[in-house]
Amino acid sequence: MPGYDLILKNGTVWTPSGPVEADVGVRNGRIAAIGATGDAAEVIDCAGLTVLPGVIDSQVHFREPGLEAKEDLETGSRAAVLGGVTSVFEMPNTKPNTDSAEALADKVTRAQGRMWCDHAFYVGATNDNAERLAEFEKLPGAAGVKIFMGASTGDLLVSEDAALARVLASGTRRVAIHAEDEARMQARLGYRIEGDPASHPVWRDDESALLATQRILRLARAAGRRIHILHVTTPAELELIAQHKDIATCEVTPQHLTLAAEDAYPRLGSYAQMNPPIRSGAHRDGLWHWLNQGVPDVLGSDHAPHTLEEKARPYPASPSGMPGVQTLLPLMLDHVANGRLTLERLIDLTSAGPQRVFGLVTKGRIAVGYDADFSIVDLKARWTIEENWLASRCGWSPFTGMTLTGRPIGTIVRGNRVMWEGSLANQAIGRPVRFESTAFHG
Repeated sequence: MPGYDLILKNGTVWTPSGPVEADVGVRNGRIAAIGATGDAAEVIDCAGLTVLPGVIDSQVHFREPGLEAKEDLETGSRAAVLGGVTSVFEMPNTKPNTDSAEALADKVTRAQGRMWCDHAFYVGATNDNAERLAEFEKLPGAAGVKIFMGASTGDLLVSEDAALARVLASGTRRVAIHAEDEARMQARLGYRIEGDPASHPVWRDDESALLATQRILRLARAAGRRIHILHVTTPAELELIAQHKDIATCEVTPQHLTLAAEDAYPRLGSYAQMNPPIRSGAHRDGLWHWLNQGVPDVLGSDHAPHTLEEKARPYPASPSGMPGVQTLLPLMLDHVANGRLTLERLIDLTSAGPQRVFGLVTKGRIAVGYDADFSIVDLKARWTIEENWLASRCGWSPFTGMTLTGRPIGTIVRGNRVMWEGSLANQAIGRPVRFESTAFHG
């Protein structure tokens, strides 16, 4: 009998100690040896390639149930693994919303045999379910609770301080926050200019983001509750969050680190429209400053697809959101190639960071005993994002036509080769992610 189920040979492997030239042995879905010798049922030659811990995208919208014309769990997770992503956390603004035990269980069931990567699902907070969230956050497959402080796609909204306090008082897990101030945005509706998506960040301005972040930090501290602020777009927010790291973690997205309003809206129109918005080049530079100060904890794609037909509507009838799960790792590898961040920091943001923030069990690092999740990349490959590579049902990306350095070559989930050089395995084997807070619950 072979000693291992799988050996990754001849690659540069990024362990917690840094890069090592070592063969990795996998047995029963877990890493069994770094520096493996002997034989295996399957051997993958990674010569010239870099083996990273599996990339975890902790913010995606896969639109199922109810919005499958845009995306579903199968197509979204296929895009994920083609982009080198091994686990995703999916958001609750579907139809119906994922705001009950039944809706969460339905998503977990739908994922079986259809999702290519491992997964967890957020439960959406509402004014009506606040007192039950402590129960819901412990259910199998739950990533935790998500609060929309400002209206976005769908109708999940908790905007008043009293209701937010009720949500924060119910449960113990870290709560994910979409921080835009609904009252300010309602008051500023007149700043939207018909047919001009460049007015989107004028309407949903810096102050609407900062005000919401200030409010939720204050409420979280009063409640003694840990929070995670999603898709931060302003340097002022990151400066503020840095003063509250005992209770607050945060996320930035590749698109806010890559796109700038001055170019994006003239070139892409409503295809650049998302919430919170793509802002100026100065904002983008400010995000990079705080990224290099170590403030953001994770990268999330905020993959939020809409159909071409929907996005072609004149602003503001056009919906907000863009796909991104498949391009998260390629875009960031290109930033590494261009010296904007180190590979160590990218690993921190995409695997070690999510493990630390969300308390993942046996994920987030290449270490013996951990799940054999690997994102295998060619750091030197120069290539262009083309439409025929995209797997999202929406069929488009704001990054189509971009030439990048660094490409995902293989995606291994618990020792299973689910993607190699653009080809998928025969079947989807994704399972629910396990969390420290609930792994032994019940």
